[in-house]
Amino acid sequence: MLKEIDAVLFDLDGSLVDSMWLWRDIDIEYLGRYGIPLPEGLQADIEGMSFSETAVYFKERFKLPGTLEEIKKDWNQMAWDKYTHQVPLKPGAAEFIKNCQRRKIRLGIASSNSRELIENVLKVHGILDFFDVIVTGCDVEKGKPAPDVYLEAARQCKVRPERCLVFEDIVAGILAGKSAGMKVCAVEDEYSLYQEKEKRELADYYIKDYVEIACLF
Repeated sequence: MLKEIDAVLFDLDGSLVDSMWLWRDIDIEYLGRYGIPLPEGLQADIEGMSFSETAVYFKERFKLPGTLEEIKKDWNQMAWDKYTHQVPLKPGAAEFIKNCQRRKIRLGIASSNSRELIENVLKVHGILDFFDVIVTGCDVEKGKPAPDVYLEAARQCKVRPERCLVFEDIVAGILAGKSAGMKVCAVEDEYSLYQEKEKRELADYYIKDYVEIACLF
């Protein structure tokens, strides 16, 4: 898996940390403020969108009164405590990251989440300093499944796309990595178990957790 790989790029939610559940809770609470029930299939509709793209989608679909910046600020505040106290790393992730660094493999985050929340959760788990780059969907023109966020992460890592390995938990993210010309390892996550067959077909590799690939080192 790591043969001829110079950089490992991680999606955050569902790939590196177990956090996909909290966004559904936040959507229910946030829309509830305006008396709007959570529409069925909303999470699938916004899958892969950047933080900013999701704010635009919510404002237009639900006719929300706040500005885009106010919406994103509210979401950051609602998620902050949960990311700090209730979101664990995937089993074996910390050790895998440390082993990559020991092998001089560059490390990056390429996530649809906000930079504030990404940095917060990495800091909480003591791994922020291991990462060379953090790129969010708001830093590029198009969110996943477009390859933009992964291509930008590779550029900042100063590594050619074909020398990158991506870890992703959803189909949109896997497509983004593959479209960028990278190898992709699909990560199992309860939130996306219904996509398992498609994830296995699209990705180069599939793992249940990072403990499985400890033997790579």
